[in-house]
Amino acid sequence: MSGALVLRAGSLSLRASRRSMAVCGLLTVALIALALWAFTLGSFPLGLGDLASVVSGTARDSVRTVVLEWRAPRIAAAVLFGAALAAGGAVFQSLTRNPLGSPDVIGFTTGSYTGVVLMLLAGASGYTALAAGAVAGGLVTALVVHLLAFRRGVRGFRLIIVGIAVGALLSSVNTWFSVKADVDTALRAAVWGAGSLSAIGWPALMAAAVLLAGVALAAPVAQRRMRWLELGDDTAAMLGVRVERTKLLLVVLGVAATAAVTAAAGPISFVALAAPQIARRLTGRGTSVDLAGSALVGALLLLGADIAAQHAVPDVVLPTGAVTVCLGGAYLLVLLVRESRRSL
Repeated sequence: MSGALVLRAGSLSLRASRRSMAVCGLLTVALIALALWAFTLGSFPLGLGDLASVVSGTARDSVRTVVLEWRAPRIAAAVLFGAALAAGGAVFQSLTRNPLGSPDVIGFTTGSYTGVVLMLLAGASGYTALAAGAVAGGLVTALVVHLLAFRRGVRGFRLIIVGIAVGALLSSVNTWFSVKADVDTALRAAVWGAGSLSAIGWPALMAAAVLLAGVALAAPVAQRRMRWLELGDDTAAMLGVRVERTKLLLVVLGVAATAAVTAAAGPISFVALAAPQIARRLTGRGTSVDLAGSALVGALLLLGADIAAQHAVPDVVLPTGAVTVCLGGAYLLVLLVRESRRSL
């Protein structure tokens, strides 16, 4: 009997893995198609032939400038940052075992925002300084939340409640900083705090890519550890996992992924919340985390939101963060209604 159950579980796991690979392939094709479409949009319309001429090196100077200097950095940033936010969200949702366990819900993004605001008040402006402030702010916030939520271990629901409270406190601190700062600094913080990809250039993008490359290298090991933790702390400990140390390292990884984006583009909400849940439903992983699927869904969501921010309203370019908040608010409402029905 037990042997039949093992074989059946293995068959189901293999089937889920094949479905996950197929869905990831389709998501990759959709992402490439959406990116190519984004290149053709704008006041300087382009066709696929123009893109091919840039690749072959025969394009006119004007076409090359539009593609390589204006549109390529923003599209690449949307793809890279969307994937990073989704991966960070998947880490925290796995740790908390709750679909609300997202860095922008439990205060870590707000902590990164506080770190950047402090750097702006200190007169810093380069990506390296802002990234250091964002990572430091996020890690300090994560440490505070972890310590306040620790009661013979960290439980997901307690972590979420403490994180929401700490995030609310930090939001008040950020507002106070903006009021007390001089006008120029306050305007810079307000513009940056809207969350936009409009000012992204190749230097900031490459700096963020270096930081996110370290996150990507750690992702396979992180995913394996997260799946062990999803079996339960006791089972993971029996498998030789140092549970609390592993949780802390995963928190650092998730904060680093979120902070790298926050330093470059400002706080972009709800991609980290929605992407892992959408990926789980598409790949059939159930409650298991899927970093690759989450990253692809996050890239699609942020690229789609950025296209809408640029072209949905004629002659008006909206902050990308404003679009993700509108879409994410509706998603959060549906998620809360669904969770409340389950608890009844």
